[in-house]
Amino acid sequence: MASVVSSASHDAAILAASAKHPTVPQVYKYGTAGFRMNADLLDGVTFRVGLLASLRSRNKSSTAIGVMITASHNPAVDNGVKIVDPLGDMLEQEWEQYATALVNAKSDEELVRIYNKLATDQKIDLTAKAKVIYGRDTRPSGHTLVAALADALDATNTQHVDYKILTTPQLHYLVRATNTEGKPITYGKVSEEGYYEKLAEAFVRALQGRKIQGTLQVDCANGVGGPKLAEFLKYVPKDKVDFDVKVVNDDVLRPEVLNLDCGADFVKTKQRAPPNPKPEPGLRCCSLDGDADRLIYYWTDPDTGFFMLDGDRIASLAAWFISELIESAGLRDSLNIGVVQTAYANGGSTNFITRHLNIPVVCTATGVKHLHHVAQQFDIGVYFEANGHGTVLFSADARKAFKQAQPQSPGQKDAMEILASLADLINQTVGDAISDMLLVEAILAHKNWTLRDWAQTYRDLPNRLVRVEVGDKDLFQTYDSERRLSHPEGAQDEIDGAVKKYSEARAFARASGTENACRVYAEAASHAQANELADRVARIVERYGSTSQ
Repeated sequence: MASVVSSASHDAAILAASAKHPTVPQVYKYGTAGFRMNADLLDGVTFRVGLLASLRSRNKSSTAIGVMITASHNPAVDNGVKIVDPLGDMLEQEWEQYATALVNAKSDEELVRIYNKLATDQKIDLTAKAKVIYGRDTRPSGHTLVAALADALDATNTQHVDYKILTTPQLHYLVRATNTEGKPITYGKVSEEGYYEKLAEAFVRALQGRKIQGTLQVDCANGVGGPKLAEFLKYVPKDKVDFDVKVVNDDVLRPEVLNLDCGADFVKTKQRAPPNPKPEPGLRCCSLDGDADRLIYYWTDPDTGFFMLDGDRIASLAAWFISELIESAGLRDSLNIGVVQTAYANGGSTNFITRHLNIPVVCTATGVKHLHHVAQQFDIGVYFEANGHGTVLFSADARKAFKQAQPQSPGQKDAMEILASLADLINQTVGDAISDMLLVEAILAHKNWTLRDWAQTYRDLPNRLVRVEVGDKDLFQTYDSERRLSHPEGAQDEIDGAVKKYSEARAFARASGTENACRVYAEAASHAQANELADRVARIVERYGSTSQ
């Protein structure tokens, strides 16, 4: 009888709280970015995500679950909410459909029914302890959404901790650190300070006394990365590392300038440097995005213009350096390394990694969750999307080898120490722009390279990305990691025919995940050929995507 009363009071608490956070009727879908849209639509959505987070914690033996409120590189009027699993990785894919079902409940009563059914189906004890930790970026709407989230957690008797303003990778770090606290292998101190201390200490060890050349200008997209990078730099010991960083576009007091004509997404999509401040010619520059999980490097030259080093370039640089260290450490026979890319990776990078570095490349579907999963299958898995989001994963066996293998020479010892430091420096939970930036800086210091030296490692194939509006994007179905179309029938044969007309060419079409359109990607030996091929494939897609087809 007591459990019935307890269940009834539990339902009543959810109903009362939900009444304060209604949803706006429309179809919602949880994707790679969680739920992301105009912030005015998110109050009720965030409340319901809080309910799911409480269930997920109980489902995962009362471990802490994370919730991040951010819209990343989107304009300031948008916001988003997504769940972080216990090890700091993204929400398990099966649970994405549960999130979608909860948020699309048409009434408070239906919401409670779905919530209780999910608890029953997953054998979740609603009286067990639950814990959720959360943070938000600098958007003004974050205040309201955090309040909605807290109401859901209170209604479900869930312990919760508000870490306030954070980068997305910091929240992922805190989730994993919380769940490994007191364990034989901890991830780090459970605090924002612990994040800075871990990265700074690992950065010093990774450099091994090497000098960092010149000034680095970091564009922070007027997002949360600005104040957090400035705070991190206080932890880098000046007597050990001369790291001259110029932080720009760090205005978090004016929401309207967030991601406006700056940031990693601007640089990648516009193929140019942010106009303000205009970078000095030859200055080493990089851009973060609004929540600091993407990174793009670049420089400008008065003669040759703008040159960008994107996620593909970062992946090849990291794979090259780590592969060399594995060889120097004498661990080549005991550890394997692989690179994970998507269909959007430039063919020049894939050829360089496979043919020059002799490192296997696996192509997987677009979306960080897919890359992360595949990267876990290697002892050292390097994954980056071209947009600059990525990281390097080190298996438990790899980390053990770095620390316990017996070096046979001073060179082997140095290599093992650098590898061990990189495993701490690189965020193991998710792509982290600040962490990845430190990795790049450490590698350039070891190689004594400029950005121009890095750029000369291989030639990118000219490419073009085109958006094509179609009558029904669901007509377009893919296979082979989204590189080929299975439907509409005949479309892929025509694309293959178009590709054969050009040198070093490749093209594919895939449905957009967010709008009724298809993305067409084409690359070839010259810009003219890439543009012509993209136009040909776009016309094929347009024809097959018309409602009359």
